[in-house]
Amino acid sequence: MVRVKKFLGRTLSLREHATQISETYAMIKTLNKLIRLGMPKTKVIV
Repeated sequence: MVRVKKFLGRTLSLREHATQISETYAMIKTLNKLIRLGMPKTKVIV
């Protein structure tokens, strides 16, 4: 969670609990995309 807060903001900007959950899911989805961009693409050579 520390990395999520560091990259995407320290606090949640929305007030209602349900919208905070949606905001958190959006932050996690964005973080997963950033992680995927940094991973090398490998191919199996047989």
